[in-house]
Amino acid sequence: MSMRDRPTETPDDGPLSGPDDAHPTHRVALADWLIALPYPGAIISFKDNELSMVATNAAFGNYFAGPDAPERPHAAEWRQRIIQCIQSDRDSEAFELRRDGILGPEYFYCTVGRLPKLAGQPDLFLFTALDRTSDRAIEKNLRRELLSDGLTALPNRTGFGEEIEDRLSNMPWPDNAQFGIIAIDLSRFSRVNESLGPMAGDELLITVAKRLKSGLRQGDVLARIGGNDFAIFARLNNGLSDALHIVQRIRDALSYPIRLSDLQIRVDCAIGCALSTSLSEDPEDVVRKAQAAVKIAKRSGKVEIYRNGVLKEAQRRFSVESRLRDALAQGELTLAFQPLIHLQTGEITGFEALARWEDDELGHVSPVEFIAVAEESGLITSLGRWAAYEAAQALSRWDAKFGQPVPVGVNVNLSPIQMARDDVASMFEESLRYSGISGNRLTAELTESAIIADPEKARKLLFALKDLHMPIAMDDFGTGYSNLASLHSLPIDILKIDRSFVTSMLEDRDKEIMVRTILSLAESLGLHVTAEGIETQELALALQNLGCWQGQGYYFARPMPEAEAFDYWRARWNFETV
Repeated sequence: MSMRDRPTETPDDGPLSGPDDAHPTHRVALADWLIALPYPGAIISFKDNELSMVATNAAFGNYFAGPDAPERPHAAEWRQRIIQCIQSDRDSEAFELRRDGILGPEYFYCTVGRLPKLAGQPDLFLFTALDRTSDRAIEKNLRRELLSDGLTALPNRTGFGEEIEDRLSNMPWPDNAQFGIIAIDLSRFSRVNESLGPMAGDELLITVAKRLKSGLRQGDVLARIGGNDFAIFARLNNGLSDALHIVQRIRDALSYPIRLSDLQIRVDCAIGCALSTSLSEDPEDVVRKAQAAVKIAKRSGKVEIYRNGVLKEAQRRFSVESRLRDALAQGELTLAFQPLIHLQTGEITGFEALARWEDDELGHVSPVEFIAVAEESGLITSLGRWAAYEAAQALSRWDAKFGQPVPVGVNVNLSPIQMARDDVASMFEESLRYSGISGNRLTAELTESAIIADPEKARKLLFALKDLHMPIAMDDFGTGYSNLASLHSLPIDILKIDRSFVTSMLEDRDKEIMVRTILSLAESLGLHVTAEGIETQELALALQNLGCWQGQGYYFARPMPEAEAFDYWRARWNFETV
């Protein structure tokens, strides 16, 4: 055994001297035992508040202290930590020690354990140190991966939060300073992925990240917090004016096109800002406010600054979405039916089916609200299918009550988003087949915007519906961008004049002219016309005199439950047949 491999005893004149009263035979036995340890180890004596070495192995000398080596710079620290462990009166203690090595920081997991006491001997303790440098390096790398975006190397949403906390804790902040979050959503990013492929999309994100980062000030933090969403944390010494200055730098950075392959792509973005009320405000709340503002910016096309109430609106939408999902699964929605009246004869020609929702927690939820949430969340497909099936089943139940097919139909509204995502023709075919009613009793109502969004797909759908013998109505006519060519070429049966023209046509000459024009256009194309929003007898008479075919509105009846709608029709039918 070489002297380097043998356990050594620290001499009395070393930095830590051996105990004078340690039995030599016992000391040698302990020293021989240390050789079995593959990591730094030492037998330590503690007497009269003095720490001394009984024996050490070679590894201990290499890392901490040895007979031929001066005391390491960190010796005072680990000596103090060992004394603290010994004075705790516990049988064992552990601590982590960091020291500066040649290749960088080194970390050791140190333990101090009390050895069995021998008669006439001082208290002895076993000290060991496990090298955990590689473990800490792995942990550091894993943590970096956890907190950063693998594509752009920017902080991700979690890392962004930690960066903000670090800035708030460690940066100098002047009096009355604020911080702000600027959220950035890249517009039409999905089109790049669809047309050029995901690699081009990744290249675009990397380039945008570089440009945004080039415009940061010292202390600002840029993060990628979503697929095509970025956010900037900024110190605002001058409040909103600083935030707007950063927004301008963002716009400047993205103002010139980005080259992808042989194409030049111009990057547009929606920008929303939120300012903290104080440095103590929860940064996560400010991030959510900025994201709520950027959603508004996507609709408005302008930079939006968060205002009070927007976050509550977002939370309300989330609550509505969650409850709506459950309501659809549990069959908690109902259909209301508003009569469609033949203006020349007064008979009921049909009903429009309208979704209604009473929730145990939210109470009455307006269709305007929950349909918008359904379209945003993708639930509109489930909602639209439910409405079509339920409307067809309602007609079937009315037929059963009446003993024969009721001479009325039901109009079902189609969302443009449902038309884009769902197999609408198959949905109606199943609704008709399961209910056993004929196609001419179920009318599909769609808006002009649904046709304009994808004219070719809309054309195929409309002709598929005509194959089912279904009438087709264009809803809200006059508010979109339809032209004579589309009306002539598509199998449209009914134009529905939007209530915004009808309600005030007696007081507004321009709107009366618009109504007359639509009626004249429909007549020339052989189409029927339904006027919405008839709320007075004068309006009903005026439209009757203008030759309008059909009308609906509160003057005739409000939307009513299925059973009441049947009774309403039955009472009018009995009166008309007397």
